[in-house]
Amino acid sequence: MKLSEIAKLLNARVVCGQERLNEEQDIVFASDLMSEVLTLDDNFPMIVTGLCTMQTIRTCEMGNLDIIVFVRKKKPTPEMIELAEDNGMVLLECDYSMFKACGLLWEAGLKSIY
Repeated sequence: MKLSEIAKLLNARVVCGQERLNEEQDIVFASDLMSEVLTLDDNFPMIVTGLCTMQTIRTCEMGNLDIIVFVRKKKPTPEMIELAEDNGMVLLECDYSMFKACGLLWEAGLKSIY
C-alpha cells in the first residue's frame, strides 16, 4: 500500500517525508518499547507507536525503521522532526489509538512483522 494511502486510511497528517508518499509499504510493527525495535531483523517495517521522544527517532534510525506513525494524538517536537528529516524518515501523526490504527492497517491488508 502506498504511504499516501496509509496516511489517508489513518486520517494522519504527514509531518515530514512528503517526497516518499508514493513508496509502497506492506509490513507493520507496533510497540511503545523501543528495546523491541533493536531486536528486529532487516524487514524494514513501518512502526506504529505512542512513544513520541527523541529516543524514538534515534532508536528507529539504529534499527533501520524509517517510517513512524505516532498514534494517540502525539506530536513530534521540532527537534524530532529535524532529526527525522536529516535521516530521510517519514513521520505521520494519527489521532487514533494504537489498537484502532493497527486494526485499520490489518484490515487494509498490511502484514504483521511476526
